[in-house]
Amino acid sequence: MGNKQYHKYVLVGVVLIALAGALFLGLTQKSPAPQVTFTDLTGKKISMQSLRGKMVLVNFWATTCPGCVEEMPHIVETYKQYHDKGFEVIAVAMSYDPPSYVLQFNRQRALPFPVALDVQGDLAHQFDDVKLTPTSFLIDKDGNVVEQTIGSLDFVKLRSRLDKALIQKG
Repeated sequence: MGNKQYHKYVLVGVVLIALAGALFLGLTQKSPAPQVTFTDLTGKKISMQSLRGKMVLVNFWATTCPGCVEEMPHIVETYKQYHDKGFEVIAVAMSYDPPSYVLQFNRQRALPFPVALDVQGDLAHQFDDVKLTPTSFLIDKDGNVVEQTIGSLDFVKLRSRLDKALIQKG
């Protein structure tokens, strides 16, 4: 019986170590951002490939989403603070958001970064099938997703990450 008990403890230990290892890899492994092309409100095309070398925030939002509307001024502020250091924002309006609402929102708030329409929902689908807004993806200079946030962004954490990532450039 003692030998059986010992094997049971060893097995539980091995399973726990494997789970901890899988969790660590899941939290630290970077996955490549989808190689998509955004089309902004002016018709300009922006490929993920063209954004290499920059930290990029891809923010899925909607004009009817209170959290999205509330966080947009903070995204604008962060963009203005870090854009010259190598930070880009792409705001992607969800497919259910009427383009006229998105155009009006952009015009009223004079968003300083590209706003893309996802009319068919293809972008949301390629970015982990986004359904909830706001959902944001932080992509590093090498084109890897380093963080996905469902809900409002933690701007203190975001700025800290940008400070660390962009200080290497300058």
